[in-house]
Amino acid sequence: MIHPHIADALKVPDLVRLTDDTVLIRFESMKIYSALAAVRHLLDQGTVRPGQTLIDSSSGIYAYALALACHRYHLRCHIVASTTVDATTRAQLEILGATVEQVRPSADLKLDQELRVRRVREIIAERPDVHWMRQYHDAIHYLGYREVADTLAAAFPDQPLTVVGGVGSGASTGGLVAHLRRTDPSVRLVGVQPFGSVTFGSQDHHDPEAIIAGIGSSIVFDNVRHDLYDAIHWMDFRHALSGAVALLREHAVFAGLSTGAAYLAATDDARRHPDRLHLIIAADTGHRYVERVFARHAEALDVASLGPVEIADPAQMSMPWSAMAWNRGACPAHWKERAA
Repeated sequence: MIHPHIADALKVPDLVRLTDDTVLIRFESMKIYSALAAVRHLLDQGTVRPGQTLIDSSSGIYAYALALACHRYHLRCHIVASTTVDATTRAQLEILGATVEQVRPSADLKLDQELRVRRVREIIAERPDVHWMRQYHDAIHYLGYREVADTLAAAFPDQPLTVVGGVGSGASTGGLVAHLRRTDPSVRLVGVQPFGSVTFGSQDHHDPEAIIAGIGSSIVFDNVRHDLYDAIHWMDFRHALSGAVALLREHAVFAGLSTGAAYLAATDDARRHPDRLHLIIAADTGHRYVERVFARHAEALDVASLGPVEIADPAQMSMPWSAMAWNRGACPAHWKERAA
């Protein structure tokens, strides 16, 4: 197949068998699916027009996906970037034609996100022709995962399926499973969270290595549908590092930090549900994590000896790894009130 644009090629994932009961779905960058479909939808609806500027806040992966989508559909792109965006990603964004501004450095990740959103609002007020993509809040970011769901349904037509991945903005794991459940309501979803994230109530637990990029948040994301999740695992940085290193060592898969956390969660969940196929979402490659994670491989723990503390309520969670049956429950109202 000859693709019309590199984004169409990069979005396509690979399915890799790890064990009899675990399969990895590996993306170059998963959010390309989300950004391409969202932008195409906006163009088709007449909400945006060719040549217009799209803007959003990002810590890296979505910025790259949106820049590719804008390049694909002849739109302009402006990114208000986190201080965590690395030089390699920024260089690619700029060469792709995106304009990038980074907020001032802050050790407080909540402040970092608030500064980015505040700056986006300032730009929108100054330039009403600019369209804010709102990746954290606009449900159009669910649209792109219908295609992935169709691929998985065709690949595993007769197997009970459990999807395991980082919660993040909610659109990737949530969008994928929401589409899968249209034909098979039994599909389970296991979400992975870092300590320090408000999304599933771990904001009072401080991880000295800070929030794991891409799977947690220090502000409320409207795109997270809590009632889609069957179980939640909270994990610290060192456990996620250990999972990422083990995945590379044991299966030669070079993937990001959230994938390492999902790998540990899936391995644990597969022991509890040996009748199900566990699909691990590898949302990106490991290139952004070379110095912070893979160069520190000597610090990795023996994953065979690791396991979570089982809890019945988020108030019982403890570091470094806790797990809880969520049972597709709603988000407690007081969580949003407190986070606000």
